[in-house]
Amino acid sequence: MKPFPRHRSCPSVISALRLRHVITAAVVAALVSFAPRCGPIAFAWQGATVDAPADETQQAPDGDPFSGEPIEADPFGAIDDDPSDDAAVEAGEPDAVADGEGGVATARRVKRPPPRNRPLPIDMNIDRKVPIPLVAPFHMGREIAQTMHYTGAPWLVRESRQREEDCRLMLEALGVQPGQTVCDMGAGNGFYTLELARMVGPEGLVYAVDIQPQMLQMLSRRAAQEGLTNIRLVLGSPIDPRLPAGEIDLVLCVDVYHEFSHPEAMLARIRESLSDEGQLVLVEFRGEDPAVPIKPLHKMTKAQVRAELEPAGFRVAREFDRLPWQHLLFFASEAR
Repeated sequence: MKPFPRHRSCPSVISALRLRHVITAAVVAALVSFAPRCGPIAFAWQGATVDAPADETQQAPDGDPFSGEPIEADPFGAIDDDPSDDAAVEAGEPDAVADGEGGVATARRVKRPPPRNRPLPIDMNIDRKVPIPLVAPFHMGREIAQTMHYTGAPWLVRESRQREEDCRLMLEALGVQPGQTVCDMGAGNGFYTLELARMVGPEGLVYAVDIQPQMLQMLSRRAAQEGLTNIRLVLGSPIDPRLPAGEIDLVLCVDVYHEFSHPEAMLARIRESLSDEGQLVLVEFRGEDPAVPIKPLHKMTKAQVRAELEPAGFRVAREFDRLPWQHLLFFASEAR
């Protein structure tokens, strides 16, 4: 078989084609440079559309303050800074929209998306000049458990938790009143924080304290989704929860105290934060009960709790023994 014959190109044809490409490229460049002034431009050939480039003076949203990865400027949707616009729409006031026929404007109602709340701010102003003592593996003969990592947060909101712990009964037993100032110590991703915020109402306040900023970030977004604004997110340290002195009516520690790496320092700061009638409430899995399916490292007996809190200036005010797996112990501060 003979090979296909090679065709000789005509120099004039090649020059014409090159000139056409040069002209086309110049036209496209001119249109794109003009785009910021005239919006999206639809080209006649091939149906192509080129959007106007973004304003170079507009800054990109900051990255995640903890991982440095990019995040949306508003993860819950656009913020409507002018609620009067929404009121006008709800009232039926029309917006003028050109219908494209002779340039005559027709009126139609435009439904805007409802405004969303931004994530709550996180107080991260820890004094990093204060040294943190080395962690002792044991405290008064009890091995200190390691803090749950933030990657385990889904376990805190598992579907079976109500059945296993009867969370509603525990919340009722707390006796939280509207208008109180309470603290969810070791708040995690906010399983109890959100409920406490509803219980104290808009006149009350909940301090949500955790030593992992990632947990507080999850809680911030959940609170925004629920529209709760009476929560203050505080990044604590292993030796200081950074609570205001003499203002907290109830400090709740649910499965948290046994993970304090520096329990004496934390108890001292918590005691300083309590109001005159304030109480520290501990919820811990029962160490006396082998039927409770929790590792012994994450359980405590009543005797252990008393032995550690009484020397720190606390006394048992009352006990609640109706939870399925946990102790519920209320401690008042001894006279200072």
